[in-house]
Amino acid sequence: MNTLFDPIPAYQPHSETSTQAALSVVGKTKTLRETVYEALAQTPMTDEQIAVRLNLAPNTARPRRVELVRAGRITDVGKAPTSSGRMAVLWGVAHSEEHLD
Repeated sequence: MNTLFDPIPAYQPHSETSTQAALSVVGKTKTLRETVYEALAQTPMTDEQIAVRLNLAPNTARPRRVELVRAGRITDVGKAPTSSGRMAVLWGVAHSEEHLD
């Protein structure tokens, strides 16, 4: 399992495109991860909202959000509708993170 400190972000080793995508963001993932975290520190959002707000492809935003969940920095704080009207997880800063500034 990858950690936030691995030089190459998580990828599917059996998939050439996943491997290439991971390699293409080496050196950028911390910045992207922190950008996602900072946005969620302002207001909870769904994956869809994160991608739209930060103008990121969903396949770029979602893995950064997953890394933050795995690190315990963000958590499920409820549900909210997507643009299609389906309910999705609303992500927000974990309670233990709220006072770390």
